[in-house]
Amino acid sequence: MTNILFVGDIVGRPGRDLLKRGLSAISSHHDIDLVIANVENSAAGFGVTPDIARELFEYGVHVMTGGNHTWDKKEIIPYFAKEPRMIRPANFPEGVPGLGRYVARTDNGVSVAVINVMGRVFMNPLDDPFRVVLEQIAAVQGEAALIFVDFHGEATSEKVAMGWHLDGQVAACVGTHTHVQTADERILPKGTAYITDVGMTGAHDSVIGVERAAIIHRFRTGLPQRFETASENPRLNAVVIQADETTGRAVGITRVSLSLQDVETLAVTPVAVR
Repeated sequence: MTNILFVGDIVGRPGRDLLKRGLSAISSHHDIDLVIANVENSAAGFGVTPDIARELFEYGVHVMTGGNHTWDKKEIIPYFAKEPRMIRPANFPEGVPGLGRYVARTDNGVSVAVINVMGRVFMNPLDDPFRVVLEQIAAVQGEAALIFVDFHGEATSEKVAMGWHLDGQVAACVGTHTHVQTADERILPKGTAYITDVGMTGAHDSVIGVERAAIIHRFRTGLPQRFETASENPRLNAVVIQADETTGRAVGITRVSLSLQDVETLAVTPVAVR
C-alpha cells in the first residue's frame, strides 16, 4: 500500500511556515510515501519563485503542481527546464515551458505519475482538459503503478464531472483552486479517490488567503485594491490517499485540516488528526 499526501494550495509565507513546522511530523504520522503540493500561490499569494520552490523541496515536498497563477512570477519560467518535479497544467498551449506530468518514485520503489490539468469554466480559455488528461494518462501507462491528478478548476460541476470521467483510470483525482475545503471526499465506484477541493494551506481568517478589508472594499465599491496575504489563523488543508499499487486504485481518502497548534503538537507527540 502507498500513502500519498496532497497539500492544498499553499498561500504565502503563512502556508510555507506551516509546512516547515509540520510536514515531517505529518508525513511520519500518516506513514507517507509521497508528498505532492499545489504551489501556485506560495509567493505572497501569487505565483512561485525558484527560491521558494527549493525551500518547499527542502521541507519534504516531492512534486509540485500549479494552475492559473503559475506564471505570475516571471523568474519561475526558466526554472521549469531545470526542475521536472515542478509541473504546470498540461492543457496550456504547445510550447509553453515545463510539462504537465511527472513520474515520481517513492522510497519503497512505487512509481507514481502526477498529472496537472486546469478547468475552463470561469477560467482562462485553454485546451480541453477532459481530452488532454486522457492523453497524459496514456503517456504514462506501463511506466507508473499509480496515477494522481490535480484538477485546478473553479466550477464544482466541472470538477465533479472530471472525477467521474476518470473513475477507474487513476488512483486519485483531487480539485484545487477555490481554497475552500469541501466535505465530499469519497472513493468512486471503480476505485478513484475524489474530492472537489482540497482547500488551502494558509491564513483562514481571510478571504481565501487575502486580507479581508481589501476584498470587502472591492466587493462593495468595484474599485481595484492592492491584495496582501493574510496571516491570521493559519491552517493546513490536505488529503491522505491510500492506494494499492497492484491494482492502481485507491482504498481510502482522508481529509486533513490542521491548525498551527495541531501542527506544533503533532511535531512533538503524534495525535489523532481531526
